[in-house]
Formats: sequence, structure tokens, C-alpha cells
Amino acid sequence: MEFFSMEFFSALLAILVIDLVLAGDNAIVIGMAARRLPKEQQKKVIIWGTVGAIVIRMIATLIVVWLLEIPGLLLIGGFLLVWIAYKLLTEEKSHDHIKAEESLWAAIRTIIIADAVMGLDNVLAVAGAAHGSFLLVALGLLISVPIVVWGSTLIIGWLERFPSLIYVGAGVLAWTAAKMIVDEPFIAGYFAENPIVKWSFTIVLIAGVLLAGRRKKRQKAATNS
Repeated sequence: MEFFSMEFFSALLAILVIDLVLAGDNAIVIGMAARRLPKEQQKKVIIWGTVGAIVIRMIATLIVVWLLEIPGLLLIGGFLLVWIAYKLLTEEKSHDHIKAEESLWAAIRTIIIADAVMGLDNVLAVAGAAHGSFLLVALGLLISVPIVVWGSTLIIGWLERFPSLIYVGAGVLAWTAAKMIVDEPFIAGYFAENPIVKWSFTIVLIAGVLLAGRRKKRQKAATNS
């Protein structure tokens, strides 16, 4: 991938959307872990907890980017990402296991551990969108981290006010999954020779995830009402 090409910027945009759509968990974890601390300590917890979580996430993402070079794993990762996109639309994550801590370092530790456990979907999605570029991973995190730290409450508000934004995030995840699948070395040659099949597969996959997710959400709403 050439730097500052159209493909480069589209991949960077995909990473930013993925980071922002999945950023709500960071905000919830930080808020729940720090809520019992004095106000003057909460700011330190937010900064150091986020720094620690981002470092762990960057290392994990770079490892996954490297692993996706192994034949077959790009295909597996693509199908896993399809499932993650579907779950983003249909499942409400529970944060009941995140306890409020009463000391600074305990709160920071809780944030880092919880983010590492809960951030696996983000790691796979960003690694897939980066297409093997470590620079894209680093740039995506550097740009999105300040937004996540200082704008996480705003992001949650947007998602609550405009629920359809979730579909945008799920669509980006599904698009990333499709690119991972068609770029798998075992089958990349076939898709390269048949661009109509490639784009048809991509469109059907994205539409299928969004329609299946919407149908499942409606079924859940009907059951709960």
C-alpha cells in the first residue's frame, strides 16, 4: 500500500471509525472504575488508565497484524469480523463485572485489564483494516486516542441520540471483513480476475450483516415489549 494514496486514506478512515464506534466501552470502563475516587484523582486515572490500555492495545494489534500474514488466518479473521459486526448490532454488553475502586493504582489496573479483555474485537478490526501496515495502526491510534479520552462522553451521547450510527460502524466492520476475505492469498487470484464477483460479494456481505442485525434487534424489541 502506497503512503498517502486513496487506499491508504480509506484504510485510515476505516480504522478511525472502528476506534470511535467501539470507544464507548473505554468510557464506561473508565467511569465505573474511577467513580468512587476524589475528583482530583479521577483525572489521573483517566490519563494513566487510558495510556496503559492504549499501549497494551497497540502491542496486541501489531502482533495480530503480523499473525494475519500467516496463510489462512486472513480468511479466518475476516469471518470472525463478520460475527463481531453482527454482535455490535444485536448484543448489549454488560459492564456489571467492573467494580468501582477506591485507590488510584487499583482503578488504573482495573481499566487496563478490563480494556485488554474487552478490546479483542477492536484489535482484530483495526489489524484487518490496516492491511499489514504498522504505520496505519500507529496513526489510527494516535488520532483516535485524544478523541476517545476527551470525547468519549460525547461519543456515547451521539450513539444514544442517533442509534443509526451503530449501523455505520457495523458496515465499516463488515467492509473490512470482506476485504480481509478477498485478500486471502488462497483465493485472492480468483477475486482479482473477477472484479464483479469481488464487489458483489462485498455488497452482499455488508447488506447481509446489516439486515440480519436489524432483524435480530427488532425480534428482541418485540420480545421485550
